[in-house]
Amino acid sequence: MTRIRSAEFQKKVVSADDAAAMIHDGDQIGFSGFTGSGYPKEFPGALARRVEEAKAKGEQLRVGLCTGASTAPECDGVLAATGGVSFRMPYQSDPHMRKAINDGVTDYCDIHLSHSGPVVRQGFLGPLNVAVVEVTAIAEDGSLVPSSSIGNNNVYLDCAERVILEVNEWQSEGLEGMHDVYYGTELPPNNVPIPITHAGQRIGQPTLRVDPNKVVAVIETDHEDRNTPFKELDEDSKTIGGLYVDFLLNEVKHGRMPKNLLPLQSGVGNIANAVLAGLLASDLEHLTSYTEVIQDGMVDLIDAGKIDVASATAFSLSPEAANKMNDNANFYKQHIILRPQEISNSPEVIRRMGVLSCNGMIEADIYGNINSTHVMGSRMQNGIGGSGDFTRNAYISAFVSPSTAKGGAISCIVPMVSHHDHTEHDVMVIVTEQGLADLRGLAPRKRAQVIIDKCAHPDFKPMLQEYVERAAKVANSAHTPHDLTQALSWHARMLATGTMKV
Repeated sequence: MTRIRSAEFQKKVVSADDAAAMIHDGDQIGFSGFTGSGYPKEFPGALARRVEEAKAKGEQLRVGLCTGASTAPECDGVLAATGGVSFRMPYQSDPHMRKAINDGVTDYCDIHLSHSGPVVRQGFLGPLNVAVVEVTAIAEDGSLVPSSSIGNNNVYLDCAERVILEVNEWQSEGLEGMHDVYYGTELPPNNVPIPITHAGQRIGQPTLRVDPNKVVAVIETDHEDRNTPFKELDEDSKTIGGLYVDFLLNEVKHGRMPKNLLPLQSGVGNIANAVLAGLLASDLEHLTSYTEVIQDGMVDLIDAGKIDVASATAFSLSPEAANKMNDNANFYKQHIILRPQEISNSPEVIRRMGVLSCNGMIEADIYGNINSTHVMGSRMQNGIGGSGDFTRNAYISAFVSPSTAKGGAISCIVPMVSHHDHTEHDVMVIVTEQGLADLRGLAPRKRAQVIIDKCAHPDFKPMLQEYVERAAKVANSAHTPHDLTQALSWHARMLATGTMKV
């Protein structure tokens, strides 16, 4: 039985190549997709072939690409490899796209995820010519059953001049009813408070709306999401997870949060899953989550009866967990709610609910500033994503990372971060396998000593301590002592002394 249950939409079924033929040079396209979930599977490859055909004829076909967050090699990757992406926002993680950005082929606007939808609504980026959105099904009335992510789909469907839909039969029909699409957000001065007070509350409708007159093509697909296996948890990751959980338990002990904690937010990746594994091993129960993505560790907590409800905008699962989700979607939708990222990442809601944020980083400096996006200050890695939405507004904000990178060659604790994403004013806790630094209520010089003592690797502590002492003399014991010459040449100095391996 077809997933396209509307006779009107059945008439619009075409091939991916025919749909790609509808794209013009300079079009701005809003793609579905968030952390490798719910992105179009057939259309991007067809569009990439068109770009290559145009190049062979000496013609140009380049487009702007907006998404919810990262997608997958068969979306971001195939398009970036052609050089056909002129503009990209708000977040990416594909190697081809990263290269295009750092080579200057693609202009990249690294936007807070909560800001991306409103920016499109404002029309600041120009008109959104096309929305290309994956769905699980099209209902008889023309409403759209979302797939494994929502992201900015509601915004793109509303704002686009033309709409192309991919109906993916790989996505479980059991997903129907898991989503909560809220349509109350407006631009100022017409915006009103988002009426959500707890993570499990539903405030919208289970489907996406679309003007059928804007739909120019429907593509039928049957392809799985890009679900990447997580690495086995190493001892450092387990240690970091354990330290963070112990910190939370201590907050409960001192009466600063309830026994079932406050809503949890967890960034993407192995260390984030290690934190969730630490919660699984604890005595905590009746937990809730208000976050961006549902990861394997979150599913494990639901299976164990530890998490009552998890609210997010997308899945980011291993293949095993994705298959389990598809097979048991009717069970999981009793515990999982997927929302638009305007809601999942709303700074006001995050602040009001008292969310506990925990995100990864590239490096932290001794005063608590965080770089989560750039290598050596210049080369874009992935982007800020939603970490800023949560960090700035969390009840307690934490960043986690091993103390070193590149097999111990580089310290992740440095005198001054090479790029600022999260300032010392927003960062409360830093955790490495060496220990946990609680920075709340500490002046800069005291923060520096705590971070060096608790978080730096022993191989780099002497250099960091020497820097602090030198900076205090150079800056005459100023409020935040820095020796800018030494701070800016930190990595060069490690290379020169042989401390950093290459």
